[in-house]
Amino acid sequence: MKVFKDLGWFFRQEKSSYIFGVVMLILVALMELIPPQIIGRVIDGITMETLTPRGLAIFIGILLAAAVLTYIFRYYWRILIFGASNRLGRILRERMYNKFSYMSPYFYQERRTGDLMAHATNDIRAVQMTAGAGILTIADSIITGGAVLITMAITISPELTLIAMIPLPFMVVLTSYYGTLLNRGFRKAQAAFSELNDKSQESIAGIKVTKTFGYEKSDQEDFKALSDDVVEKNLKVSKVDALFDPTIMLVIGASYFLSIIFGAQMVLSDEITLGQLITFTTYLGMMVWPLLALGWFFNLVQRGRASYERIEEIMQTENDIGQEYMIEDAPDGDIEFNIGAFNFPGNGETALRDVSFEINKGYTVGIVGRTGSGKSALIRLLLREFDTNNPEDITYGGAALRDYNIGNLRAQFGYVPQDHFLFSTTIRDNIAFADPDLDDEVIHEAARLANIHEDILGFPDGYDTVVGERGVSLSGGQKQRISIARALITDPEVLILDDSLSAVDAQTEVTILENISRVRHGKTNIITAHRMSAVSKADQIIVMDRGTIVERGTHNELLARGGWYHDTYSQQALRQSLTEELDDLVKGDEGDE
Repeated sequence: MKVFKDLGWFFRQEKSSYIFGVVMLILVALMELIPPQIIGRVIDGITMETLTPRGLAIFIGILLAAAVLTYIFRYYWRILIFGASNRLGRILRERMYNKFSYMSPYFYQERRTGDLMAHATNDIRAVQMTAGAGILTIADSIITGGAVLITMAITISPELTLIAMIPLPFMVVLTSYYGTLLNRGFRKAQAAFSELNDKSQESIAGIKVTKTFGYEKSDQEDFKALSDDVVEKNLKVSKVDALFDPTIMLVIGASYFLSIIFGAQMVLSDEITLGQLITFTTYLGMMVWPLLALGWFFNLVQRGRASYERIEEIMQTENDIGQEYMIEDAPDGDIEFNIGAFNFPGNGETALRDVSFEINKGYTVGIVGRTGSGKSALIRLLLREFDTNNPEDITYGGAALRDYNIGNLRAQFGYVPQDHFLFSTTIRDNIAFADPDLDDEVIHEAARLANIHEDILGFPDGYDTVVGERGVSLSGGQKQRISIARALITDPEVLILDDSLSAVDAQTEVTILENISRVRHGKTNIITAHRMSAVSKADQIIVMDRGTIVERGTHNELLARGGWYHDTYSQQALRQSLTEELDDLVKGDEGDE
């Protein structure tokens, strides 16, 4: 019953719904006691030849009235109890979604998407069933079962009632044992379902890669293995679950057997009438549902308990990014990095070391280096996706980043990540994500700055074109430029392009950078890139290697120094020149033809 204790906050919140719902169940139970009494009285009236047409009509009228009232009471207990359980589902889903929105990237590194989806769907549904059908079954079992037993004892025979109850303790012991087994089995089944859910999500998201490498068959085999594991674990749960009904029916059968043997003897000895024995056995038949409901209750409770524990495990997970702050105002001014050492949580390898530089307000800073040199790590720390050990490692406007309200801090940034994400909606909605009420002209201007406006007009539905999940219908360059437009439309104090021009050609890159330079006077820009041309106009260029700064200066200063930047820029410029010459030759050949 631990799950009911854990859900106490909700039952207190919805106490009126549950109290009136249980009252309706009590009234239904009382109405259901009437038909067996009527049947017994009619049989006794027939056998004793005392039943009159008028008496029969009265009995029929009572039965009809009981049926109508039962219909009304059943309707209202469903509205009250199941309505409350649906509200619990809504509350848990909202809390879970808020938790997901609140947590840092490290939380998502530790947990798989499919597992989180299983928590938000199957687990919440199981808890909701506990608060709905679970309450119904236990209340109905106690109310109906108790009312039937009391009525049997008072109106027919307490001795026969005690005899009929002899097998019940065996059922209680066995169903309690089955419930323990169900709890263990259901936790394993839910974990297996999470694995399968994660595999499905991953396979669908990566279907292009799977097809490109011809991995379909192996992927199908992996899925089948996980699916078989889910079936196997659920079958084990079903085998335990299947024990409830036979056990209960065996107990009921034993109660029937004892009742008929001893009841017949009591009829023969005139302790009870034949009509009373028939009424007694009818009541005994009414005990089948309460006992079956009791078995179902154990099933629902154990499933709900396992699921609620899984949900609470997520809800109790602490965010590794601190939320306490001292400054409510949005930051403004220069950004300064003074990082002694930093490594990502769960990774012992140092990601950054001895990194010190300043980004003056209104300046454009380029950060370049090989893959894994630490460029994106700097950006993620600036956005407070992770925190360093020392609060003073990064300051903005003279104050530590974590001194600011994190919402106000992040509102200062317009961020275009490497893994540009588009939502499965229209291009207009993707660009205007920060403010859906923006005018079309504002949206079009942002698209022009990102050099994507003409491309969009060429789509069948223009800005109303639905891009599909993750922008699947667009090219890599188009997705990048829409992401840039989405960041530019907010006119942020700090624009961050994290290797966000890698999928566009050189001319498009130049156009976008010139547009950004033209409209962002007095605003700070941070550009990380593998292509040196993307940062050549920056006020300061930081060259990273293995987590530390190896060069810094302007484009001309770094070229004059003859280091890594000079060599890489020269190689890329030569490659670009050869590519342009080759394109010219191809065009010339086509013109001759």
